[in-house]
Amino acid sequence: MNAFVNPVGCLALLLALSPLGSLAAEADGAVVAAAQQSDDKDRTYFTDLELVTQDGETVRFYTDVLKDQVVLISFIFTNCGNACPMQTRSLVDVSELLGEEARKSVRFISISIDPERDTPAAMKAFAIKHGADQPGWLFLTGEPAKVNQVVKKLGQYTPDVEAHSTLLLAGNLRERHWIKVQPNLAPQGIAERLRELLGTGISSAGG
Repeated sequence: MNAFVNPVGCLALLLALSPLGSLAAEADGAVVAAAQQSDDKDRTYFTDLELVTQDGETVRFYTDVLKDQVVLISFIFTNCGNACPMQTRSLVDVSELLGEEARKSVRFISISIDPERDTPAAMKAFAIKHGADQPGWLFLTGEPAKVNQVVKKLGQYTPDVEAHSTLLLAGNLRERHWIKVQPNLAPQGIAERLRELLGTGISSAGG
């Protein structure tokens, strides 16, 4: 009886045993190593400090919040009189403008710049009041030293919370592509910037 020889299997075996197969394996290994190195650098830079969400869940800032995400980050405090509520409601409009599919791919993150007063319960109440307590939107607070370090890494720390910047940061962590978004940009413009980061929009200048 003649044994059936699978030519595809033989070719795969030959490639694995050949110099070309070794080179391919080495190339794959180099890609994995480079990706891991890049991931380690980002984790070190952004920190993996533990913060707390509006629902009381403990999360690691890089691993659980940023890694592999497209994000839009704002900086708020719950006792803010006008700017923070206005900006948050504007970002609710942005979320709606994105549409269902794009909205699933963007993580909205609001970080407290007043963690001594902004408890998870206070952040939850703020989110509910302004229509932002929704899936995919994290309101982060926690131990002041940890929160402040994260905010410093993002370049938005100020000891005077009343004088804080309302600048928005948007990033595609897979592509390591970050942009600054001016707070006076209309919701439609912010939505367009996020679509660009998702790779679904037409690139345009500005931010």
